[in-house]
Amino acid sequence: MAITDWPESERPRERLLKLGAGALSDAELLAIFLRVGVRGASAVDLARTLLGHFGSLSRLFSAPAPEFAAIPGMGSAKYTQLQAVVELARRALREEMVAGDALSSPRAVRDYLRLTLGSLPHEVFMVLLLDAQNRLIVAEELFRGTLTQTSVHPREVVKLALSHNAAGAILAHNHPSGVAEPSRADEALTQALRQALTLVDVKLLDHFIVAGAADPLSFAERGLLDR
Repeated sequence: MAITDWPESERPRERLLKLGAGALSDAELLAIFLRVGVRGASAVDLARTLLGHFGSLSRLFSAPAPEFAAIPGMGSAKYTQLQAVVELARRALREEMVAGDALSSPRAVRDYLRLTLGSLPHEVFMVLLLDAQNRLIVAEELFRGTLTQTSVHPREVVKLALSHNAAGAILAHNHPSGVAEPSRADEALTQALRQALTLVDVKLLDHFIVAGAADPLSFAERGLLDR
């Protein structure tokens, strides 16, 4: 049955207008993006198929074009539209961090990192540099691969911070395994970077580990920064 044949109170668009986007399920929100379904399946059915195939919104957002296009009813046009929406969300979160105190809006930082790193199949190490008012200056990927003190060079992090005249830094990396718990190597690396940044008067404010769609783990909240 087409969505237009549903009772008006059950249609995703009408529900969003009446109740707000937060009241809708992932499938309903995705159905509004898709607009139409395919023969024998409504947009909501198609949305559920996509979520079932990829397992989560974050994996759907980061899916390669060929895998996305392999789903019946999908194609390059829908793929580019979806990627545009995801990138707009990232940019909106970056604007929020640039415009205000990143530490007073930690949700924007977490959401940005989750959108950027949450579903990557490989480890990535990022540095977010802040000015004296804790506003974002730049967010830059520095390294890929297994993170150790030998693969993530403190001098490169310090060099980047100095080049932007940063006052503070937030570190972030992802765990493709989906487990956000920090390893001993993660803790040792954090301490090495904190000490190196302190030498040039740059304060390490936090280190986040991103694992899938879960809330990123904060070293500061765990009390792991000053060990």
